[in-house]
Amino acid sequence: MESKSSVVDESGITTLRVRLSDGRYLAYRERGVPKNKCKYSIILVHGFGSSKEMSFMASDKLLDGMGIYLLIYDRAGYGESDPNPKRSVKSEASDIEELADQLQLGSKYYVIGVSLGCYPAWSCIKRIPQKLAGVALIVPFINYKWRSLPDDLTKDDYRKQLCRLMLLLTCYTPGLLHWWFTQKMFPSATVLEGNPKFFCDKDLAVLKNTDGYQLFTQDGIRKRRVFDSLRRDFIVAFSKWDFDPLELSNPYTQNESSVHIWQGYEDKVVPVQLQRHVSKTLPWIRYHEVPDGGHLLVYDTVVCEAVLKSLLLGEDPPLYRPKLVL
Repeated sequence: MESKSSVVDESGITTLRVRLSDGRYLAYRERGVPKNKCKYSIILVHGFGSSKEMSFMASDKLLDGMGIYLLIYDRAGYGESDPNPKRSVKSEASDIEELADQLQLGSKYYVIGVSLGCYPAWSCIKRIPQKLAGVALIVPFINYKWRSLPDDLTKDDYRKQLCRLMLLLTCYTPGLLHWWFTQKMFPSATVLEGNPKFFCDKDLAVLKNTDGYQLFTQDGIRKRRVFDSLRRDFIVAFSKWDFDPLELSNPYTQNESSVHIWQGYEDKVVPVQLQRHVSKTLPWIRYHEVPDGGHLLVYDTVVCEAVLKSLLLGEDPPLYRPKLVL
């Protein structure tokens, strides 16, 4: 069985992919220096409604100068990767582990998760910590079903109620949900992108100059394969996990690797108070806070490059140290 291959479509674009042990293909793209010449190998995990074409605004100059090989892949069911009908928190970590093995990234590599793409990263910390040279969680979402999350922090959070409602709809009425997102009488899917309820001013400015969430549009969701992939991803992310990240012990007691959280103070998708609670509960994680940042930190070149320098070189910029009120 050929484990690595490439496919050329009608427009002449070549897609790189690997075949996993269960027969599924994962598609990926590469940035930075060639992996056989790199100093650092990083796997970037995209979030909800995104793909391997996601923006990560670190410059090519920085990647080349630091010797970084950056691998961005389509998670199962996204983009040009095959869906996984048995998707789970565990399978997401297995996909990353097998992808790294197939591409021979070495005994250790770095993982950067973005937003909803952080649940695969949490799963890697839980299941394969010995293979991780370091992990960065950028605006990691919070699953309100984590059993140790205090009720007093979430009882009045409208996002908790919204997630609960959406989980019920995605689990029990997928046909109705698909109709709602694709009907044209009332705004539905597109309402997310320009809604100040979910995005701060800086995020809204970013969305005006980008395509936003490529798949989370009426045209994208109308494709049943896209809708089903988004649905499965949401259900796995927001259902009960087989472990609670807030109960993890430090897997790197000898400082052989490091884990980082990057949070925007103005983030309206993931409230900063919850992220601060995570960092307080897990003091072995290095917490960084962008004062004027929202949820779309990966569209900020300065922040992306700070993430890389902190993860790879151990830098701790004073600008991103949280100003906690005692």
